Amino acid sequence: MGALTMQSKTTIVYCHPYDKSFNHQVLMTVQEKLDQLGEAYNVIDLYKDQFDPRYSVAELAKFKDGDTTDPLVIKYQTVLRSSTNLIIITPIWWNDLPGMLKGFFDKVMKPQFAYINTPRGVKGRMTNIKRADVLTTSTSPTWYLKLFSGNAIKRVFMGATLKQLGIKQRHWTNCGGITNSHFSQRQAFLKQIVNQI
Repeated sequence: MGALTMQSKTTIVYCHPYDKSFNHQVLMTVQEKLDQLGEAYNVIDLYKDQFDPRYSVAELAKFKDGDTTDPLVIKYQTVLRSSTNLIIITPIWWNDLPGMLKGFFDKVMKPQFAYINTPRGVKGRMTNIKRADVLTTSTSPTWYLKLFSGNAIKRVFMGATLKQLGIKQRHWTNCGGITNSHFSQRQAFLKQIVNQI
């Protein structure tokens, strides 16, 4: 991630290692749309930033106080705190989010910053983010993910994780069957997300 733009309303979290992937095309399409709208945005590119999603012993020791040993975590938190829109672009691997993206939420969404524990449970503190769009690709068809693979993105990530963070508007759009998809199907997906953002 380059220099921070504190006036940005939108933060894109991008999680894919290969710049020739369809996920990268999704990223470029989203950026083009935001550029057309004249909207400033930040891109958190987890692989390009060489973000380490693992918790070290030293990092875990700071968890309960919401502190970190990782300068990228502080940088990411600064960007997210100034955002009102969150766009997550990621593949679905083994029916769920990649470990890199899970680690991002583990390490960045710390207590005190992203939530507080109350007698009635977790209370999200990311209410500055009004809307989250999760844009995914998968080898499995979307209906298969929903009916036979646990529907992890909708039930857990959207319905629990993002909800617990305090993000009220949550939308998931998936390009299923990506491995055997035709050009026209991929173009239709790109058009769909352009109209959605």
